[in-house]
Amino acid sequence: MAAELIIAPEVQQDVDEAYSWYEDRRPGLGEEFLGCADACIQAICRMPELNAKVHEEYRRALVRRFPYAIFYEYTCEKVIVYSIFHTSRDPKKWRNRLV
Repeated sequence: MAAELIIAPEVQQDVDEAYSWYEDRRPGLGEEFLGCADACIQAICRMPELNAKVHEEYRRALVRRFPYAIFYEYTCEKVIVYSIFHTSRDPKKWRNRLV
């Protein structure tokens, strides 16, 4: 059974920025990013404990084909997504969002 999904409000801004950047590079690429990010989130919900903890109780899943990581927490049959960050960004930024 898939875990319940909760997405923090800040995640929408992360997704919008990435979508716009990729769409500006090549029409349709932003849609591909959205599809890959969605597939990653669905996999997280199916198997939330598959990904290793990277900071306290928070886990990281990597988005296929794109240099993005999804940071989430799994507790009480709920997956809470806190951020979708480009992997080359300063790690302090995603850690600040998790705390």
